[in-house]
Amino acid sequence: MRGPASAGSPGPVRSRGAPPAIRAWAQALGAAVTALVTMIVVAAIGLWAAGATDLPGGAFPSVVAATVLVAAGGSVGLSGDAGVIAEANAALDVVPLSVTLAGALVLAFGFLLPLRHRAVAGTRELRIARTAVCWLVLLLLLTLAARHSFRISVGNDLAEQIGSELGATPTVGFRADVAATLGVGLLWVLALLALTFLVSRRAPLSPRLLHYQDSVRPPAHAMVLALLAYAVIGLIVGIVVLITKDRPSETLAVIFLGLPNVAWMALGIGTGGAWVGHVDKALGLPLPHALDQVLRTHGQRTLDLGSLAEQDGRAWLLVAVAAVVLLAAAFTAAVRSPARLPAWRHAVEMAVALALTLFVVGLLTRISAHYGLSVIGVGDLGGDLGGEVTLEPQLLRLVGVGLVWGLVTGFLGSLLARGVRHPGEVRERRGGREPDGGREPDGP
Repeated sequence: MRGPASAGSPGPVRSRGAPPAIRAWAQALGAAVTALVTMIVVAAIGLWAAGATDLPGGAFPSVVAATVLVAAGGSVGLSGDAGVIAEANAALDVVPLSVTLAGALVLAFGFLLPLRHRAVAGTRELRIARTAVCWLVLLLLLTLAARHSFRISVGNDLAEQIGSELGATPTVGFRADVAATLGVGLLWVLALLALTFLVSRRAPLSPRLLHYQDSVRPPAHAMVLALLAYAVIGLIVGIVVLITKDRPSETLAVIFLGLPNVAWMALGIGTGGAWVGHVDKALGLPLPHALDQVLRTHGQRTLDLGSLAEQDGRAWLLVAVAAVVLLAAAFTAAVRSPARLPAWRHAVEMAVALALTLFVVGLLTRISAHYGLSVIGVGDLGGDLGGEVTLEPQLLRLVGVGLVWGLVTGFLGSLLARGVRHPGEVRERRGGREPDGGREPDGP
């Protein structure tokens, strides 16, 4: 047994910092708060550029809150009320992906930052549950601000006066659906954290999942790089348009609200995919000029390379951009994959990854928005006092072109990467022998 420590000898070392559990909660809360603040700032700038500050009744903060909720997977319902002698309805289904992307990048970075020095971690050490709980609490607080109502003018003085006398003043309001917001918001944050582990080489994994990292991480990382590359290209194009063209506020609104919507649609269209829709009235939704011209029709119109090239011949450049970006992504995935992986296997993995990516892009870029109003026979739910914007992806076509492009670029990328050293390619010489052909070493 040890005797008592002498006065001059050091005693047991004790940590003066916060307990690990409190520190973990603080880190999770910090990541969630930083991401949400980033989303609020991006949404506020975009809505300001779109003219939302002119909305009546001090509605701007409520609209910002609603936009952030929708971007985070939440649900905001619209309602119309025009009394017993009138009818009003409204609906809006569109994801502001600029806000979503900004929050996702910040949350993923904040989540991984405390784990950057870990190679392997258990499930409890990953703090997934803590991050999800903090995120849901913040979403719940945001739902309290995401509600407002607007009085709508019918554009006719007589109808306005009669409607007011009879209690038929038309209004449109919105309110966050708490249950749907928390449910889908939970799925959103869990999917984001799962994707973070899939694409980041520095993210620690549970020992049970180490076996899958070489087959899943390279193509997943390549697809995220491709999407981010398109977002950066779109940002550069947006800045050029902002400087050289008129209507800078509309361009800013597209950049801060719907830049990935447009950029990722360019990926789908460049590979041969298509969307179907039409635009009756803009309804305040920022749309690039070329897309607006293609879709501004009374019937459904297919948005693809052909129809877009009719408005702007430079649309064919989308094919070249897609070829360069996807080939670079396939090359990156091949370099990150084990050297023993055959070219056909890499092509299949890229095909599956790209098909899934375009499928998700199609779901995220769909638009459905309309407003209609009729008061004592003045106006029509689909006429002059209403408007509609729809854009639906052709998902089977997107998946099909994704498979084809993935196979081709994946095979070519694997061939180009043969001269580049792969992970697991070089083994130490044993007994004077050469490396054994790039065979992956045993063990993690």
